[in-house]
Amino acid sequence: MATRELKRLLLISNSTLYGGGYLDHAETEIRNFLGNIGSVLFVPFALIDRDDYAAKARQRFAQMGIELHSVHQMDDKRQAVKDAAAIFIGGGNTFRLLKSLYDLELLTLIKQRVAQGMPYIGSSAGANVAAPTIKTTNDMPIVEPPSFMALGLVKFQINPHYLDTDPASRHMGETREERILQFLEENETPVVGLREGALIRIEDGAAILKGSTGARIFRRGHRQLEVLPGARLEELLEV
Repeated sequence: MATRELKRLLLISNSTLYGGGYLDHAETEIRNFLGNIGSVLFVPFALIDRDDYAAKARQRFAQMGIELHSVHQMDDKRQAVKDAAAIFIGGGNTFRLLKSLYDLELLTLIKQRVAQGMPYIGSSAGANVAAPTIKTTNDMPIVEPPSFMALGLVKFQINPHYLDTDPASRHMGETREERILQFLEENETPVVGLREGALIRIEDGAAILKGSTGARIFRRGHRQLEVLPGARLEELLEV
């Protein structure tokens, strides 16, 4: 008899979509994903002003009827993760976030809790660290984590805020597509270019692309694949 997959993830490309407020575009999906869970542990380490970030997130989740506590304000941060009903890792700088998770010895613990069934929500940098590594982040390495190895909650890489190539652009630097293809020259792991407004929900062994904008999948040795909201991704990617 197969073991039921406990892992539950909601991976969001961006926290704010043009024309809307913080998490407005993802509210319905967050509410549906959390269900009756009334409390979330927030991880604000991707930004420097953690008090301000936590206050912003707390206010937004309160509008959804969900209580939010920030791990940076907890005396025993590891125990807070152990006790959490669900976790939300916010966006910002991915290198700063990952270094903090290493420094506070939370990386392995979060991975263990997610494997046990704790719901995980990650936005932007929080989605990046759900991947095997942070090698496909858009951020500058403003700090140096001990390793690029991240949570490895999924077996594919994520490039949030993915931008399609503009044929009319006069910018002569690499496009996002070219940078991802360079990653695949050196690495086997598939990459999901997750456009702003897109998110991936993973549970019961299924991965479904949600949101409004779709995504582009890059795999070594394969043509790039355009996927639309509603698409099932688990046959294309190991989740």
